[in-house]
Order: sequence, then C-alpha cells, then structure tokens
Amino acid sequence: MASYIFAPAMIWISRASLLVSMLCGLLHAQDSGAAATASPGIPEWALPGSPTHKQVPPPPDFHRPTKTVNEPLGVFQGQSDIGGPFVPGSSSYDAGTKQYTINSAGYNIWYTRDEFRYLWKRISGDASIAVDATFPDPKGYGDRKVVLVVRQSLDDDSKEAMLGEHGVGMIHLAQRSERGAMMKDMQYRFGGALAGVHAKRVGIEKHGDSIAIFASLTGEPMHQLGPPIELHFDEPFYVGVGFCSHLPDKSDTVVISNVILENSAGKVD
Repeated sequence: MASYIFAPAMIWISRASLLVSMLCGLLHAQDSGAAATASPGIPEWALPGSPTHKQVPPPPDFHRPTKTVNEPLGVFQGQSDIGGPFVPGSSSYDAGTKQYTINSAGYNIWYTRDEFRYLWKRISGDASIAVDATFPDPKGYGDRKVVLVVRQSLDDDSKEAMLGEHGVGMIHLAQRSERGAMMKDMQYRFGGALAGVHAKRVGIEKHGDSIAIFASLTGEPMHQLGPPIELHFDEPFYVGVGFCSHLPDKSDTVVISNVILENSAGKVD
C-alpha cells in the first residue's frame, strides 16, 4: 500500500480544489435551470445552488424516516433509502458481471442529514471497501456523487465518514463527527475533472478509529489521498456504497463494479 500524497502534489490538490469549486459553481448555473422551481412537496431549501437560489442546510428539526430492504444484494446484507428521498431509489445486481446498478434521487449527502440510496453490510472491527464507479449518463448533474460510507446507523443524521466522488471527478474525505452534527470536509481534495481524469477506482479503510481514503487515477496501484481522520464508531456499524443525484426530485444512476468489501484493514486494492 503506497504512502499518501504530500508536498508538491498536495499544493496541486489545493489549487485544483479551488478550481473545482469554481467549476461546480458553473455547473450549478448550467444544470440547475430545471431544478430552480421546487416540485410539489419539495422544500425550497432542498434545491441545489443556482443563479436564483442559494443552497442552504435543512432546518435543524427536519427528518424523514429511512426505508430499508433487509434482503441480501451481492456482497451486501441490505439496502436503504437513507432519509426517505422524495423519489424512491432502487438497486439491482447482475451476478454474471458482478455489477451493481444504483438509481437514486436525494437532495444531498451533507449538512446535518442525508438523502441517498445505500447498499450496506453491518460489521464490527476493521473494514475495507473499494469500487469502480461509472455514470451511464455523462451529462448528469455535476454535484451528483457516489460515496463509500462508514456509518453508525441508518438514520438520516447518523455519524459517518465518507469518501465522495462527484460527477465532475472531485474526490474528498468528509465526516459527521456525531449524530446531527454539520458535515465537515477535509481541506485536501483531488479535482479530477480539471485534470481530464475521473478516478479509475476509489476506496476507504477503517483501521481502529483511523479512517483513510484511497484512489487509483488511471489504473496504477491504489494510493492513499491525504492523512487519515480519527472517528470512533460503536460496534456494530455499517459499511457500504451509496449514490445521490443531488436533485431532490430527479433520479440518476451509477454502476458499481469490482467491489471489494472485507472485514479487515489493508484490503483496499
């Protein structure tokens, strides 16, 4: 397992992060036209940022119950619509290709609560998960994201640590340090879209209370991106993969393949 990126590469990542933030703003302006007006039943705060709307956190007391299907799907024990998205999600598994297709709407995986489709396994101890992720629709919303998540519960405001890979290619590590807390983003990111790269493969590893993220940008061996965070989870907890369109009333799709999910650290490859 290679050491994590430092020094000039980290400077490049920081600059890329700023540029990606600018790009995301442009994507909001380009992609949010259809979402500028809320559908019936969609609160205004759930709309993504646009030239006519500022994206804001949900009200502190806003929650929707998670809807769970406790049936195995490939290597996962179950699947859930975390936070009861306005448009229900769905997932399927092709045993021949070993590919998972996840369809999900959901306004975001951020702030103090989440809405997304989550495929999970409940485990104790250390954990490693790695996947290849592709978006069948290349013109989807720029802030849609596939996530690898270590999560304390299936509640919409659960403590969690996640690797997020956005539609524009940006990869980052974020955490909600306790239930109902505001999500915090680490200050290092890889801005793949501006470098002409979407990561070939991504992973997250839990080793004790240490959690780190990994990537293979073009097929090289997986390497750690940035230093780990420290976050304690009571056992058992959930580990899995999820997806969110970042649009509360519009579903999108991601295809997940080459899944590794192990109940031990050091297996992200």
